[in-house]
Amino acid sequence: MQAEIITIGDEILIGQVIDTNSAFIAEQLNKIGVSVYQITSVQDDRAHILKSLAEAEENADIIIITGGLGPTKDDITKKTIAEYFDDELVEDLSVRKNIEFLWKHYIKKPLSQVNIDQALVPTKSKVLMNKYGSAPGMWLEKNGKVFVSLPGVPFEMKALIKDEVMPKLREQFQFPYIKHKTVLTNGLGESTLAERIEEWEDNLPQFLKLAYLPSLGRVRLRLSAKHQNKELVETTIQEEINKLLPQIEDIFVGFEDEGLLEEIIGKHLVKLNKTIATAESCTGGKIAESFTANAGASQYFKGSVVSYATEAKINVLKIDEALIKKYSVVSAQVAEAMATSVLQLFNTDYAIATTGNAGPSKGDADAEVGTVFIAIATKDKVYSQEFNFGNHRTKVIKKAVNKAFEMIQKEI
Repeated sequence: MQAEIITIGDEILIGQVIDTNSAFIAEQLNKIGVSVYQITSVQDDRAHILKSLAEAEENADIIIITGGLGPTKDDITKKTIAEYFDDELVEDLSVRKNIEFLWKHYIKKPLSQVNIDQALVPTKSKVLMNKYGSAPGMWLEKNGKVFVSLPGVPFEMKALIKDEVMPKLREQFQFPYIKHKTVLTNGLGESTLAERIEEWEDNLPQFLKLAYLPSLGRVRLRLSAKHQNKELVETTIQEEINKLLPQIEDIFVGFEDEGLLEEIIGKHLVKLNKTIATAESCTGGKIAESFTANAGASQYFKGSVVSYATEAKINVLKIDEALIKKYSVVSAQVAEAMATSVLQLFNTDYAIATTGNAGPSKGDADAEVGTVFIAIATKDKVYSQEFNFGNHRTKVIKKAVNKAFEMIQKEI
């Protein structure tokens, strides 16, 4: 069974708004075994919308539309859908009452006619009540195909998908059981990894698919299965994972359902009752940001010094100015001194330090663009590694962050 997602709005096509709705809808559909055939973004234009609906009907069994249901004149989706179904708009009393409730309790302003008109729906539609907004969802059927129109506001759309659309789809259709298991690896490139596990991949059962998802020093291996027999899916995936893990033991981080690498590191630290701090130069606080993005990080993450300028390294971290002059601010010696200093400053068990030249110019250092030193300190030792991550500033920083997490995970 296939679906198509249509997003409506000029704001998406000019890049003013990022289409996160399609990603969420696709994820939810995938969970119940529905493949997304196509995602289409169209203008707030009658002819364009009608054309997209007709093409989607040819392509898919389920068509989910988001956007264009607001109260302003440029929101024409509802009228156009009614036209596509050779229908007319009539006021739905339950939607009208919901709008009046929202205005009375939350908006607390007089209802205008444009807001009242949001209670108008096609006569052939089933209303999907929007508890968080005035624009209702609408469920329509034509030639055995299901059309669902939803508001574009993400939190309204998500609630309708979870509370209304998914339950109705499960009632109406029989779906295969689908399962994804994603293995996290670090420190080996996609092509090298593919060569290593080629024989295992070639012998996967036909209903299992492997996808490589690389990201600057990290590769996720997503194993996907779709079958009517749930027990067969669960058993086979676990058997294949058991065959895979011994082949990638040196680069295996964990499973995606356990969280990102930084989350897994945090769990290890909590389990060991250990703490960590960071001293960051070229990464500009992004290692700290990754740690603190996770709930409960204060249990193990004690703080960070973003010593971006050379003066900050000297004045805040108390790095010897003579050391910097002798070895350069981008050096193993300075990275190790930073790690040792921040370890003592926050009295932690582990510390990470980064210093490098992300470019485009060399700044205070003589090191080539892309050169990064990453140091790890504990109460017993300190060591560092030198890397060159290329000449693209954003990639250099991201690779440095990923490599820092890889190094500290191995140390822990």
